[in-house]
Amino acid sequence: MAPADSDLFDRLERFYDALPRPWTRVEEIGSLVLFIREGEGWPYYARPRPGSHTPSAADILDTRARQRELGLPETFEWVHETTPDLLAVARSAGLDVLLAPLLMLDPAALVPDLPLRDATIRYLDPAANTFADDLRHSRTVARLGFAAPAYQPPFEVAEKTLVIDNAGPAERDAGGALTAEALQQAREMFAGGDYLTAVAESPAEGILATATSQRCGDVAEVVGVATLPSARRRGYASQLTATIAGRLLNEGVGLVFLSAGDDDVARLYTRVGFRRVGTACIAEPASAPM
Repeated sequence: MAPADSDLFDRLERFYDALPRPWTRVEEIGSLVLFIREGEGWPYYARPRPGSHTPSAADILDTRARQRELGLPETFEWVHETTPDLLAVARSAGLDVLLAPLLMLDPAALVPDLPLRDATIRYLDPAANTFADDLRHSRTVARLGFAAPAYQPPFEVAEKTLVIDNAGPAERDAGGALTAEALQQAREMFAGGDYLTAVAESPAEGILATATSQRCGDVAEVVGVATLPSARRRGYASQLTATIAGRLLNEGVGLVFLSAGDDDVARLYTRVGFRRVGTACIAEPASAPM
């Protein structure tokens, strides 16, 4: 591995370890660190402890038991290039592992801001009177978008496939309201400046696509890029990603990266200036055989 690559992965490890800490309490189980969210919000994961040896199958099993005890998803994340032996260990401990392309922005290749079809881009403002509805709509767009991936086979249940694959503004608007605690935590996260959410919004249809960045120091990750299924094939996701990446560069971020769900999704990001540098591993318990 070239020294530049080694430095890149060291920076990523420091980012992954530092980002959840303000919002979690931490438990170390063998060579794994389990991040436990304090309050409401998306649950975190377990990942290798920086500087430690490869976690063992016993470490994984002990961590899974602790996650079940706490009512948390049994999820694990790591970068393959940093901890290559963990892939085989995780599979031996009963986990399925998604091998997600890990991409880094090449600033010289970043595409410029381009007009969107029937929509404009704006950032959510935690001080705005519309913040609660904006956040609810953007999160519902993400939930609906990830429930029906654009490049995945349809769900087995035809009725469910039909509803989710064609979800539009009506399904988005039916999303439940945020609790006061979740809204307050979101305001605090956004107000600090390390979290940004950009949306593509149509005057006629409202919020149709969303993307979020999370920053720690001079490293930032773009996450939660999703489009309402009824609004796909309009270029919203790629342009949102490019726009938010450009803002991060302008604000002094030196490394912008993201993980794609598969190679097809990764190609979307390479068109706007990202290049593949590795593989992010996302593991959860293997499904029981049918």
